[in-house]
Amino acid sequence: MAALVLIAEDDQEISAILDAYLVREGFRTVQARDGRTALELHLALKPDLVLLDVTMPRLDGWEVLAELRRRGTTPAIMITALDQDIDRLQGLRIGADDYVVKPFNPIEVVARAKAVLRRSGLASAAGVLRVGGLAIDLDAYRASFDEVPVPLTLTEFRILAHMARNPTRVFTRDELLDACLPGSDALDRTVDSHLSKLRRKLEQAGALGLLPGVRGVGYRLSA
Repeated sequence: MAALVLIAEDDQEISAILDAYLVREGFRTVQARDGRTALELHLALKPDLVLLDVTMPRLDGWEVLAELRRRGTTPAIMITALDQDIDRLQGLRIGADDYVVKPFNPIEVVARAKAVLRRSGLASAAGVLRVGGLAIDLDAYRASFDEVPVPLTLTEFRILAHMARNPTRVFTRDELLDACLPGSDALDRTVDSHLSKLRRKLEQAGALGLLPGVRGVGYRLSA
């Protein structure tokens, strides 16, 4: 099972960006807009990692982190606009595993999340996703069908991995753009082009009938 990351961030835009990049890299995610909700979700879902904003309503990040430490050792990365040494020291004193200052590069946040999970002895992603004879290695960025390698570009791999997590679901073009090309200004026809090339490569490896289009909606991985 993929590692579950709780994103506790009251800024909806920042939360959505973090969500898109984490999902693209194979994580499961859940979002909270305030500290109280974050603690409720932590208790109910037991996430593997918490990305924790400091300035949230109801309970701030320091209060949430203190409660997390009373409950156990769930890894936590503080995300804040504060950039004073005393704030960093406070977070580390309470028990933060890492500290990221806004504005940040979301790719760096994902890398830090993976590093924290590795130090905690947890997998950073699902390992290998399997749909019939199709195998998708999320850590090695490799795909194969019945042991036959399927050479993919990075974007093709991300699309395939994203769809494989829910292979019978129909994904719209916008959803695939957001999940696999976050922040891109690519058009719908770009998704069609990627899917066409991906389908052709799968067929060449012997995987027939995958990635059917659903008229007026989008695509799914399998019937």
